[in-house]
Amino acid sequence: MTTATATTAGPPARSPAAHPAAAPALTDKQVADAVAKLSGQIRAGMERTGVPGVAVAVVHKDKVVYQKGFGEREVGRAGAVSPDTVFQLASVSKPIASTVVADAVGDKAIDWGSPVTRQLPDFALKDPWVTRHVTVADLLSHRSGLPDHAGDLLEDLGYDQQYILGHLRFEPLSPFRASYAYTNFGFTAAAEAVADAKDTTWEKLSEDSLYRPAGMASTSSSFADYEKAANKAVTHVRNAQGDWEAKFVRDADAQSPAGGVSSTARDMARWLRLQLANGKLAGEQIVPSEQLQRTHLPEIVSQPPASPTDRAGFYGLGWNVSYDDQGRLRLSHSGGFELGANTNVTMLPAEQLGIVVLTNGKPVGLADSIALNFFDTAQQGRPTRDWLPLIARVYEQEVNADRSPTDYTKPPPGAADAKADGAYTGTYRNDYYGPLTVTADNGALSLHLGPKPMRFVLTHYSGDTFSFETVGENALGRTGVTFTVGDDGRASRVKVESLDQNGLGTFTRE
Repeated sequence: MTTATATTAGPPARSPAAHPAAAPALTDKQVADAVAKLSGQIRAGMERTGVPGVAVAVVHKDKVVYQKGFGEREVGRAGAVSPDTVFQLASVSKPIASTVVADAVGDKAIDWGSPVTRQLPDFALKDPWVTRHVTVADLLSHRSGLPDHAGDLLEDLGYDQQYILGHLRFEPLSPFRASYAYTNFGFTAAAEAVADAKDTTWEKLSEDSLYRPAGMASTSSSFADYEKAANKAVTHVRNAQGDWEAKFVRDADAQSPAGGVSSTARDMARWLRLQLANGKLAGEQIVPSEQLQRTHLPEIVSQPPASPTDRAGFYGLGWNVSYDDQGRLRLSHSGGFELGANTNVTMLPAEQLGIVVLTNGKPVGLADSIALNFFDTAQQGRPTRDWLPLIARVYEQEVNADRSPTDYTKPPPGAADAKADGAYTGTYRNDYYGPLTVTADNGALSLHLGPKPMRFVLTHYSGDTFSFETVGENALGRTGVTFTVGDDGRASRVKVESLDQNGLGTFTRE
């Protein structure tokens, strides 16, 4: 049972005026010098990583002071990256989404403290009390109690948004409003509630309230629009030889508000101008200032300080929020698709300075390091450290964190034989993941999962344990599949290791 101590209406709205801005400390010359060095830093990073394509824009004092593309849209095909090349933004979609929500709140269509079930009556979490009280702000700031990346594995199996949001109720919860865990589909539920309050779809709401008024003509929250763009950067991953190749297609429509936006450096520069000018662009107030500034405030501690001398990191409404040595607010967000994209946006509002970096390669640290190098150079004259390997290790650790400790390619000495195929074949049920079917196809066992379903060939490891190669955005290499076989010689249950991170990976024979 989740313990909840907050008021039922959610945390009270706070006035941004209660958080006075620090005075600017950068001169125009410092920024100009950093801009002058930026192209060299980008090219050096591309040389070190091999990432095929990059587009970058910098805004300072409501002017676009830098806007360039580098490299290729797709390896092996003609087409250079330009400021008008469309990239998938991955989780940089989140601060864009909170901009859209800020406009809806300003219209009084919904409030940050509105319970999501007012608009989505079928939405539920495991604890009924939390279900009734979880708000738009709770879900946008990842403090609902849902576990890290809840629902993402369902997306990998091919389930749609409706199914995934409808099954979050099976996920275990940590303390409500007292714990932080990054959840794409919790965030998506909040945005969908806002779209419902406006009596439209999320994709149309984003277009009508932000993209069109801000002149972001090449920006969309629909995968189909990205796909049909003539000037688009496709996703790339490294192959076994270490070369970059365009291997996967990432359709993020199921989590569109959290990761499904596509845009260009030119369009993102317009959005940066709007963000840094408190919602105003070219003299027009596109998004209400007070509500936009609310998105920039801390909502929950996301990174507790490691020592008494360290500073905490926070998450706001779609933004990572921190404060630097000068007390200046620093806003940032990274985006990453393991299937081939990495992005970053970073802003110092006190300096009216922001950068956006778009790349078409899986996360290897390039996008974040370009942004960090730029701000270091503006403030210190040069990068304060070699950020690229540091950020690359962070991404690598995140990917490897959930890999199986077992090497399923090497069965143990004296591995026990498997039973006859008939001991394992059949259909098993699971309330969260749906049915799992095991078949014997031409002497090989296969596991079938998902709505299509997807087929995974099982390789024997030892006894009643097999393995298969995981796929999708959250692929973890080979994972274990262990059957529980009774005295009757038939399996009654099967546990899939990679699906059991939250204790939901056991399927029971029908």
